[in-house]
Amino acid sequence: MRKLLLLILILFSFTSLMAQDFSVGPKVGVSQGNVSVNGEGFSSGDSKLGYHLGAFVRMGGSSIFVQPEFLFTQTGGQIIENTSGSDDVFDVNFNRFDIPMMFGFKLAKFFRVQAGPVASILLDYKLEDAIQNAVELDYRSSSLGYQAGIGLDIGNLILDLKYENSLSKISKSVIGFQTDQRQNQLILSAGFRLF
Repeated sequence: MRKLLLLILILFSFTSLMAQDFSVGPKVGVSQGNVSVNGEGFSSGDSKLGYHLGAFVRMGGSSIFVQPEFLFTQTGGQIIENTSGSDDVFDVNFNRFDIPMMFGFKLAKFFRVQAGPVASILLDYKLEDAIQNAVELDYRSSSLGYQAGIGLDIGNLILDLKYENSLSKISKSVIGFQTDQRQNQLILSAGFRLF
C-alpha cells in the first residue's frame, strides 16, 4: 500500500511540475474494430464499426503532455470457424470501460504525436452465430493494450487518429477450441476543451 501511495505521489508531483496547461472536456468518436484470432481452425472475419464516448484530461507544457481518458467503448468483430465443411461466422460485440493514458509531444503548437497503455474493463459481451444464437465464452474481465497515433488541436477542438492493439489475450478459446484472441481497432475521435 505504501509503494502505491508513493507512486501516486511521484506521478502527481511530476504532472504538477509540468502542468502549465490543464484541459478537461468531453470526447466522442468512432472505431473500426476486429478480433485477431490465432488458433487452428479459426480466422478473423470482417471488422465492425463501433463508438466511444467519455471525457479526457490533458496536462502538460508547451511541448510534452499527458492525457488520460475515461471512455465507454462499444466495439467488436467477427470470428470464423473453418473446421467444418462450411465456414461458421460468429459476431462478437464488446461493451468496455477503457482508460488510455496517452503520453505525447506537440509539434508546431497544433500537431501531436502520442502513444501509451490502455486498460480495458469488460462490462458486457455478446457472441452470436449466423442464426443469432448466443454462445458463452470465457472472456477476461480486463485486458491491457496500447494505443499510438497522431492528433490535431484546432482552437478548443482536439482530433485524434489512433491504432489500438491488445497486449494480452481476451480469451483462450472459442466454443471449446484453443485460440489466442486479441482486440484491435482504428480509432477516430473528437474532443472539446471546456477550459
